[in-house]
Amino acid sequence: MKAQDVLPDGQDFTVINGQTLRKGSVGAFLANVRILEDANACVADKRAAEQDMVTLIPTLDALGLFDVFELRSPTLRDEVARLRGHGSALRPSPAAASPRA
Repeated sequence: MKAQDVLPDGQDFTVINGQTLRKGSVGAFLANVRILEDANACVADKRAAEQDMVTLIPTLDALGLFDVFELRSPTLRDEVARLRGHGSALRPSPAAASPRA
């Protein structure tokens, strides 16, 4: 299957299991993960990424992304699992808040 078979050219979204999946949702999720995992990202950027991630999780869950791929970061993996069940905000990651050695 090719990308255009899922979302044809000229179409910006599709509905999967009642959730609107916009073109770019997976890319946005990945960009937010990178910000949350970046020890040098400012607090405002991390908060924005956190809020955006929370809104994307139900859609990516409906897509089945988390059934196929496992997140490498244990902290992020736990948070996504928690959000899939409860839909509340992400807790700050201690590893993301401190400089890496």
